[in-house]
Amino acid sequence: MAVETKYVVVRKGEEKMTFANKKDADAWDKMLDMADAFTDWLQQNQPELGEAQAEALGMLLAEQKDAVQHILRTSKLPDAVKEEATAEVEVETEASAESEASAEAETGKPEKKVRAVKAA
Repeated sequence: MAVETKYVVVRKGEEKMTFANKKDADAWDKMLDMADAFTDWLQQNQPELGEAQAEALGMLLAEQKDAVQHILRTSKLPDAVKEEATAEVEVETEASAESEASAEAETGKPEKKVRAVKAA
């Protein structure tokens, strides 16, 4: 028989998450504290926001605290966000190329491509 120690994060009488080590449980609890603070702040400053929306935004801000801090310090997007956006564009480009290839295979004719031309 094995003995396991589990750390459970409980909020308002509800189990939120279970962890195998105390460090991860404390980090999650801290993030939930931050999300609660953001939620309260949003509801005070934007009363027209619904409670569910304020909670969702509060959780998003808490989960992305490093990006939020970077934006507040520099007024620019962090490199990680820029890299994700670039990766999304590359995936869309690949999907577009695949759809063009499948359209060409189906019709037997290559699809006309429109090229942007810079005005002189």
